[in-house]
Amino acid sequence: MDELIRINYDRKTPTVNGRDLHDALGINTKYADWFPRMCEYGFSEGHDYCSILRNRSDGLPGKGLTDHLLTIDMAKQLCMIQRTEIGRKFRKYFIEVEEAWNSPEAVMARALQFANHQLEVLKHQNLELLDTVAVQNQQISEMKPKASYYDVVLNCKDLLSMRAIAKDYGKSAQWMNNFLHELGIQFKQSDIWLLYQKYADKGYTSTKTHNYLGNDGEYHSRVHTYWTQKGRLFIYELMKQNGVYPLIEQEDCNGEI
Repeated sequence: MDELIRINYDRKTPTVNGRDLHDALGINTKYADWFPRMCEYGFSEGHDYCSILRNRSDGLPGKGLTDHLLTIDMAKQLCMIQRTEIGRKFRKYFIEVEEAWNSPEAVMARALQFANHQLEVLKHQNLELLDTVAVQNQQISEMKPKASYYDVVLNCKDLLSMRAIAKDYGKSAQWMNNFLHELGIQFKQSDIWLLYQKYADKGYTSTKTHNYLGNDGEYHSRVHTYWTQKGRLFIYELMKQNGVYPLIEQEDCNGEI
């Protein structure tokens, strides 16, 4: 159909400009007087029309003009009220506009457009959510303390053999015992490693006696030295002072060099 007057489709329902309709119908009464009189037929703002403020057409300073956006139903009734040939022509045009707007094809097109818009909104929200999750994961990683040798030690309450402690450093018990001996921490007596008196009363070690069956068929006893968790941390600090770190911390230390 040919367009008799511009229809606005930027709202939920089609609208037509009040002043444009006033001019198109050839109304001789000034718009400022005509429109309030038309509203006396029972039209209400917010339901049948909405008011808008338009700038002056002459570009001069001063108060702008009050205009109105009319629903197609209101525009159709205003045309009927005029009881003129041009009024009947425009009323018929507005009926065609309503029919086209409410046709199944138009309704489906609007629904599809709305669905596509919602899909774009969801995609945008999803991207924002992914960004938020990525940032939060990094923040969690930054706040999460790295596992240290202290964590391992504090989670263990048992006595340890030198072999077990040496394993933390990728060393053998013999290497570790000799290293502590060179540092003046312990000495060997009758195949037993004992702490020098300076360290003997610090609670670093605990000796245990084990009974075993010898080749001679007799039971014998042997004393073994075990390290407490306090002693384990003592060795840790001592080794660190000498540039030797447990395996769990070697990667971090190498990365800082």
